[in-house]
Amino acid sequence: MLRWLPEAASTYAKDIDGVFYFIYLLTAAIFLLVTVLMIWFLYKFRYKEGEERRAVYSHGNTALELIWTIIPAIVFIGIWVYSKSAWSTIKDPAHAPQGEMYVRVVAKQFQWDFQYPGPDGQFDTADDKVILHELHVPADKVVVVLLRGQDVIHSFFIPVFRLKQDALPGREIRAWFQATKAGKWEIPCAELCGPGHSGMKGTVTVYSAEDYQNWVKKTWPSS
Repeated sequence: MLRWLPEAASTYAKDIDGVFYFIYLLTAAIFLLVTVLMIWFLYKFRYKEGEERRAVYSHGNTALELIWTIIPAIVFIGIWVYSKSAWSTIKDPAHAPQGEMYVRVVAKQFQWDFQYPGPDGQFDTADDKVILHELHVPADKVVVVLLRGQDVIHSFFIPVFRLKQDALPGREIRAWFQATKAGKWEIPCAELCGPGHSGMKGTVTVYSAEDYQNWVKKTWPSS
């Protein structure tokens, strides 16, 4: 179904897709209902030779107004209830899992700087390493990204993980993901940030446990 969606490569990607499908199918059903009713009204009240019809003026119908207020309210509450568990897991720090790896992401016109804490696991120490445009992570590990904006608003977006979070100047925003398969995917900026916006692209490479350790040894050969 809807094969044009990106592949799902994180633990919560399918939950986000479920919310999308729910809203998509609900909207499609409402569209179909409105279309059928419109065609039926056009047929039922079509012009007939020799038949005179007069318009009926209505000054309000309490029952009808209650119906078209209550039904949309129920629909929106249903969407909220259905999507609450997925969104709270991603956005609410109280429900987020404990991070197993941390990366500081600095967004600026027009590049992504990925700062790794190094073997000591601490930021702002001598073994930190900043890699331009490249995020390297292991599969099946909870990765926490600490997002910062240096100049204007940017948006950190990894479509296959269904992760999208703004990076704001003057703030550090926490987001997380857990990749479920190895591969290499694009990280575009999803917020218009200036004339070079379209070229602000990075990549995320997800490794198996063994390949990730090989990358660590290659990146920090003295560790």
